This record gives sequence, structure tokens and C-alpha cells, in this order.
Amino acid sequence: MALVLIVGASRGVGLETVKAALAAGYHVRALARSAESIAVDDARLEKIAGDALDPATVERSLAHADAVIETLGVAFGPQALLKGTTLFSKATRVLVDAMTKAGVKRLLAVTGFGAGDSRGHGGLLYDAVVFPIVLKRVYDDKDVQEQIIRRSGLEWIIVRPGMLTGGPATGQYRALTDPGSWSTGTIARADVADFLVRQIADRSYIGKTPLLIR
Repeated sequence: MALVLIVGASRGVGLETVKAALAAGYHVRALARSAESIAVDDARLEKIAGDALDPATVERSLAHADAVIETLGVAFGPQALLKGTTLFSKATRVLVDAMTKAGVKRLLAVTGFGAGDSRGHGGLLYDAVVFPIVLKRVYDDKDVQEQIIRRSGLEWIIVRPGMLTGGPATGQYRALTDPGSWSTGTIARADVADFLVRQIADRSYIGKTPLLIR
């Protein structure tokens, strides 16, 4: 069974993806600064505590990997709201360069609704109030992240979830690739993980940017 590297694996969508990938029978390598805190015990899980911005750590984590799932996140505190971040673009540059060097082709990256060409499709309240006040500075860096991925030459899928919620996977969600169908919505983190794991072996969405919502 294939080996999957999950970057940003210790919480949120990343942690749910670790669980979903193991449940699907994959071998999983989980990279995160707090990887040792992952409360999952499985012989097929390897935990690597390290920084996604460190090229040597990322190159080591890619050894023998068949696919990579990038699920990085930042806390939306005052720092992010006022000054933004460069985590997504810098970590993705490191990851893409390391994947190219290692010959690992398949990259699934989670960004968000409002990144790239999905900006401006959220409706009046989201586009005029929520996005510019809460999300814009962080999502400016997600825009750069997506550009790096698009130009990478890898077999990429950029996954843009709607507003994330808790709870178990429902299987009741939509993956929308037509911009005319994009709108705000919610989705459980576990359902995002379900979609990501399904794409490890499915080529249907390569080169596409599906929006995931209920």
C-alpha cells in the first residue's frame, strides 16, 4: 500500500486526514512541529516532529513517499488579522522544490474558499464584510501558495473547503469545479479528509480546484 506524507498533521484537517488515510489502509508519515502529540497509535503511522519550512526535514520526510497532502493552517489571531502570514507560500515553495528533487509527483493541497480565482464568489456579506476584515491578509499568501502549486509541474489538486465544522464524516458533500456553482457553505473537517484520501488514487481532479461544501 502507498505511503502518504501529510504536512501539518497534528490538528484540524491534517489530523482527520491522518485518521482517514490509516482507515483506508495507507501507510502514513505525519509531519508537524507537534507530531508527537498526535493521539493515534498505529503501526503504519510514522510521526516526524519538524518544521515544514526546513528543507532538510521536508526532504527527509519525502523518502519513499507516493503522495503528499499539505494541510497547513494558522490561527486567526491579531497577528494574522493585522499582518498576515507567509507560512503557506514559503512552506509550499520548500515542499514543491523537495518533491521535484525527490521525484514525488502527486500533491494535494488544502487552501480555502476565497483563494485564487474563487475570490469574489462568496456573496455580498462574505465578499464585502467577512473576507476583507477576517481573511484577506492570510488569503493573500494562499494566493501565492496556489500560484506556486500551479506552476510546479506536479500532479496537483488544490482543495478549497468552505467553512470548517467539527463532527464525524457524513459523506454528504459536493466537490464543485465550475465557478458558476461556487457559493459559501460549510463542511466537516472529517469530510474534507475523506475527499483528500479518495484523491490519492483517483486522477479525476488533477489540475483542478474543487470547492468542498455540504
